[in-house]
Amino acid sequence: MINVLWFILIAAGILTGILTGNGEAVSAACLSSAKDAALMCIQLIGTYALWLGILNIAKQSGLMKSIARRMRKAIRFLFPGVPDGSAATGYITLNIVANVLGMGNAATPFGLKAMQELQALNKDKRRATNAMCMLLVINASSVQLIPMNIIALRSAANSANPSEIVLSAFLATAVTTVVGVTSAKILERRRGR
Repeated sequence: MINVLWFILIAAGILTGILTGNGEAVSAACLSSAKDAALMCIQLIGTYALWLGILNIAKQSGLMKSIARRMRKAIRFLFPGVPDGSAATGYITLNIVANVLGMGNAATPFGLKAMQELQALNKDKRRATNAMCMLLVINASSVQLIPMNIIALRSAANSANPSEIVLSAFLATAVTTVVGVTSAKILERRRGR
């Protein structure tokens, strides 16, 4: 469905450009944007490779298990329905750590694996559990101590100070996470009644 929506928007934009006599400008803008997108991807590969590598090393070295033990109380509070020692807990931890480091795209595979594990624990396969909903809330809001994606994008765009976004990003994501988790917990209690 989203592909259809994107196609309609792009086709409408191109058609409008042609009908208003700006076909040449639309063509130039499309080619320029495609080139810029490809260059941006190449510039971001290094950042992603670095952080994905660090996260995989942390996982294989046992550091993530250590972090998971330290985060156990918080994970237990946020995901009370997930049994101790479940593979979901490890993936949830990796997902949260990657999000906190601002690597939202690196967090996605861990979030998907966590959701698969949560679905395996789910008794009613057609309905999301409270833990699944909480994972979605945390991913949507994701507190970021270091917004690496934004810093990398600003650096690639030749920003004079790419890291000046850190404080405002942290404050904004902290507020959205607190509001999201609080709302999810209120709805979780209401659903339980």
